[in-house]
Amino acid sequence: MSAIIQASPVEKLSQEPLPTGDSCVLIIFGASGDLTKRKLIPGLYNLACEGCMNPQFEVLGIGRTPMSSKEFRKKSGEAAAKSKDTRDFSESGWEDFEKRLHYMVGDINDPNFYSQLRVHLEEMEKNGSSPNHLFYVSTPASVAGPIIEGLGAVGLSRRDIGWTRIVLEKPFGRDLESANVLNDVVRGVFDEKAVYRIDHYLGKETVQNILVFRFSNSLFEPVWNRNYIDYVEITAAETVGVENRAAFYEETGALRDMVANHLLQLLALTAMEPPIAFDADSVREQKVQVFRSIRPMSVEDVARFTVRGQYGSGVIDGKRAPGYRQESA
Repeated sequence: MSAIIQASPVEKLSQEPLPTGDSCVLIIFGASGDLTKRKLIPGLYNLACEGCMNPQFEVLGIGRTPMSSKEFRKKSGEAAAKSKDTRDFSESGWEDFEKRLHYMVGDINDPNFYSQLRVHLEEMEKNGSSPNHLFYVSTPASVAGPIIEGLGAVGLSRRDIGWTRIVLEKPFGRDLESANVLNDVVRGVFDEKAVYRIDHYLGKETVQNILVFRFSNSLFEPVWNRNYIDYVEITAAETVGVENRAAFYEETGALRDMVANHLLQLLALTAMEPPIAFDADSVREQKVQVFRSIRPMSVEDVARFTVRGQYGSGVIDGKRAPGYRQESA
């Protein structure tokens, strides 16, 4: 038996007001990059529109691209208006939200920059900003370590007033060895309870609904096993090329960007056994069991069962799209 199953977003079960998060300043490293424009800003705008964002919540974007806070707000607004992830975008709603956005030019590879960042955050706090800091590392894995070390060197990883946390986006390192090294750097600077290693793909509504769709559906739960399912095919279909992410892809590659995290997470959610509870530890334990059950591919298997290539030029939604090698850096 083979079937294509599409889950629908879970409807709100209650009209009660959503809880608001803590006040904080969200510091985004790589704020001029693709992930911030396509995912982070639209997501934050949605939270503000839902009424679950603390009134004392601000965003400080860090990037090498020279621009003012006003220009950052304008570019972010244009991106949010075009994004498919933005819900009910309106000019009035954006005008209220963009007041929270600030921008700072800085070279994250320059150790002196972090002293400047500390001074900037202290000035914001004097002007009424929250003393709580949430650092979001939206950069290639190769610069995550220097960022963490830079924050630790100027005392931004642990403070006497307010809390400090850090979010590390995938990919986490380049391989097992570099991931272990990065973990050692993280643990040497931040408390483990303040570290969040995340995969933004898991925030997609359909992905979040897989567990409920599987285990709470009396139609599918009894037959969701190898006795009734012939095969499962997971397809990641993109509607855009690398666009302005060429430098990132040259370093990371599609395998590390998509397969080793996004698609393996989907595999785990599809194949895992029911967790004893729907909490982080229980779900992770069942995911690990799936990964342990997968037979590692040999070099011969890779050559036999995989196909690698680069896409050429073509047409997407009626518009010409350049090939990988023709994309601008």
